Amino acid sequence: MTLPAREDLELRVGGRRIAAARWRGRDDAPSIVLLHEGLGAITLWRDFPPALAAATGCTVLAYDRFGYGRSDPAPLPWPVHYMHDEALGVLPRLLDAVGISRAITLGHSDGASIALIHAGGMQDGRLCGTILIAPHLFVEDIAIARIEAARGSYETTDLRDRLARHHRDPDNAFYGWNRTWLSPAFRAWRIDDHVPAIGVPVLAVQGSDDEYGTPAQLALLAANARCPVETHLIARAGHAPHLSQRDEALRLIVRFLMRIFRPER
Repeated sequence: MTLPAREDLELRVGGRRIAAARWRGRDDAPSIVLLHEGLGAITLWRDFPPALAAATGCTVLAYDRFGYGRSDPAPLPWPVHYMHDEALGVLPRLLDAVGISRAITLGHSDGASIALIHAGGMQDGRLCGTILIAPHLFVEDIAIARIEAARGSYETTDLRDRLARHHRDPDNAFYGWNRTWLSPAFRAWRIDDHVPAIGVPVLAVQGSDDEYGTPAQLALLAANARCPVETHLIARAGHAPHLSQRDEALRLIVRFLMRIFRPER
C-alpha cells in the first residue's frame, strides 16, 4: 500500500495561527478531519493519517488545536466548556479556511467529544458522518484517577520532556487539559444532550481495556441516538485502539464509509 506524502499547512482562524498537515486522497471523496486527544498533536497520530488516507481514498487533515503542538497558545486556565468552544467555534471556521465542502470528522478521546458536540450542536451541512474513538460523554471516576496520575508523572518524571517533542509549550498543553478535567466544576460536565440532535451516521469504537473510560460511554451514545450508530469494542486495545490495533480500526472505518457512500458507488 503506497502512503501519500504529508503536506504541512499554516492556517489562520480568528487571527491566530493553527498548524495543520494534509495527506491527499481522491478529489471526489470527502475529507476526513482528525481531532486529537487531550494531550495530542499532529505528530502523535503517528502513521495513522497516511494509512487512513491510503485505505479510504479520502484526503486526511490533522491539526493542532490552540495550546497544542505548533499552534498558537491558549491562555490558562481553560474554561469547562473548552470542547464546546472548539466544536462550535473553531472547527467550522477551520473547515472554511481549508475550503472543505464535505467532511467526515474523526476524533479521539477529547477530540471524539468535540466531534460529537459539533455533530449534535449545530447543523453543519458539510458534515457527512462522524467517527468517535474512545469518546467521553460524561466524566467517569476511572478517567479522573488516570488524569490525577498523569499530573504526578508530569511533575516527577520525564513526561514533560517527552511532551516537549510534540508541543512548543508543553505546560500550556498539559495544564490546560489537566487542570480543567480535575477542577470540581468539571465533574458535572456531560454532552449526551447533544446526541439526539446528531443527523449523520456515527461509528463509535473503544478499546476493551480502555484506561480512561468504560463501555458505558458507548452504551449511552447508542441509547440516545436517533441517527444510525455503530458501536464496537476492539479487543486487546487500550485508550488508543487506532494505534495499538490499527488494522482492525481501519477495517471498521472503511466498512463504515462504504455503507455511508454506497449510493454514490
